[in-house]
Amino acid sequence: MSHRNPIVVGLSILLLSGAGIFSPASAGGEEIRVGFFPNVTHAQALAGRANGLFERSTRARIAWKPFNAGPTAMEALIAGEIDLAYVGPNPAINAYLRSKGKALKVIAGAASGGASLVVRRGAGIRSAGDLKGKRVASPEIGNTQDVALRTWLTSQGMTPNRDVRVAALKNADILTLFLQKELDAAWVPEPWATRLVLEAGGEIFLDERTLWPDGDFATAVLVARSGFLREERERVRDFLSAHVDLTLWIPGNPAEAKKAINAQLAGLLGKPLPAEVLDRAFTRMRFTWDPVPRSLAASAKNAEALGYLPRTGIGVSEVTNLVDLSVLNEVLASRKLPGVR
Repeated sequence: MSHRNPIVVGLSILLLSGAGIFSPASAGGEEIRVGFFPNVTHAQALAGRANGLFERSTRARIAWKPFNAGPTAMEALIAGEIDLAYVGPNPAINAYLRSKGKALKVIAGAASGGASLVVRRGAGIRSAGDLKGKRVASPEIGNTQDVALRTWLTSQGMTPNRDVRVAALKNADILTLFLQKELDAAWVPEPWATRLVLEAGGEIFLDERTLWPDGDFATAVLVARSGFLREERERVRDFLSAHVDLTLWIPGNPAEAKKAINAQLAGLLGKPLPAEVLDRAFTRMRFTWDPVPRSLAASAKNAEALGYLPRTGIGVSEVTNLVDLSVLNEVLASRKLPGVR
């Protein structure tokens, strides 16, 4: 007989019983604008968008704003067009430094792992050196996978766009070009890495987890616009409360979570993912509210070495001030869960 965690069971009842019953009229006219991507690494956003938990927790309308990759999401945040965003660490770091530390704060983690370098079968890539002269893609210049790709190529003695042609393409376009055999490799997040394998004749060449201590690094974090965090602290706390609930619920209820996530992906991408894609993607990542700050610092150094970070008068050493986990730790303490440092 199995014994499920009572916290997870309670969350399952709460989430499933509440799904679909939220009415915008109950939000009292308040609105929170949230950026996210149609990636499995943004699972809390997708699941919460499906079941309305963020609305119920915050008692506000959630205006969901989908983006392809982080740099454009951070442009929107700096412009005041969104209040919160699920995003990769590198665009958040870049936006923080470009605003001289004023624009945003990382307030929680979302996912660790879930990014891979996939090579096309038939492209003749069996070793790092075989990538010379090949065409390789990342989702957007300066995004987290782009920094990881270029840093790794450099560590292998190759200069991007001299030894290896690096293209910045939307994830959906990467899949199409793989199918057309016009791309040789790509460094992408889930579910795109698994889709390249199962739908486009790719194979995992490098799981990014192998490059990090204990395989632990931030793939997605939750950031808040500084003004919103300062002026709407209680609403941020309520949003984080739902985020924590979802982070517990997703791995505790994988069948229900995958169904909710896939329904959202179907609406955003035009069709649902095959069950095998989600199943494999889930094995390559974990959901967490810990932003793994040491990995943020390492990512910042990598981006600086690539010349991606702006010269603003504050340096990479200031990235430690990007993270503000005070509200998250209030939520965790209220649940009697260990805090994050």
